[in-house]
Amino acid sequence: MYETIQYLVVDGVATIELSRPDKLNAFNRTMIAEITAAVKEAGKDNNVRCLMFTGAGRGFSSGQDLADVDENMDHGQVLREQYGPMMKSIMSLEKPVVAAVNGVAAGAGFSLALACDFRLASEKSSYINAFINIGLIPDSGNLYFLQNLVGYAKAVEISVLGEKISAEKAKELGLVTKVIQTENWEEEVSQFTGYLAKLPTKAIGLIKRNLKHADTLSFEEFLEVEAQGQRIAGLTKDHQEGVQAFIEKRKPVFTGN
Repeated sequence: MYETIQYLVVDGVATIELSRPDKLNAFNRTMIAEITAAVKEAGKDNNVRCLMFTGAGRGFSSGQDLADVDENMDHGQVLREQYGPMMKSIMSLEKPVVAAVNGVAAGAGFSLALACDFRLASEKSSYINAFINIGLIPDSGNLYFLQNLVGYAKAVEISVLGEKISAEKAKELGLVTKVIQTENWEEEVSQFTGYLAKLPTKAIGLIKRNLKHADTLSFEEFLEVEAQGQRIAGLTKDHQEGVQAFIEKRKPVFTGN
């Protein structure tokens, strides 16, 4: 179905594997369109309760494939027509999204990782805002996510100096959730995503929705949004199951409904 990515759903976890390993999974027009379509597919599938991105081969993604860059192109239009819709599809997904960063995440590959809710980092992974090296600014929402994660001063440093960041340094900066040793990579990634896929999915979506409102609404307005969200959560079967499990002193079995 897809040419540049692999899409697979197993036990509630949808995996989008960027699959251009000979190009370090660099983005081209086809890959961007396919990622966007796959994210929307995951959003519509009630069997999907967690989405994970990872990369084939030795890298996560090296960013834009420069072989596809025409210096006469309108870079802004490329963002509006290709990268923008891709990032919006990820941001609008009301399910947990994980980046399993198995190698280098550079440029727009770094942006993709930053857009996810959780970033699992192989001990061999690295991160770099490489845009400055070709005279461009970080794009695909990069600075939006980066400043929220590390603050203005560190975001400027990472973006202007363009230095490679190791997995351990990324963890120290708050850029990654967890650093995983190579020999435990597949097992721990599977455990983490599997855990997320067993949580009350609708509540996670509402948490994500409310967090996006937190910086734009007054406190009074936020409390109303919060109340609306809690009403929705309170009507879910997962809420009923959680309460019943608490009363019966057992572990809840959530279904995502």
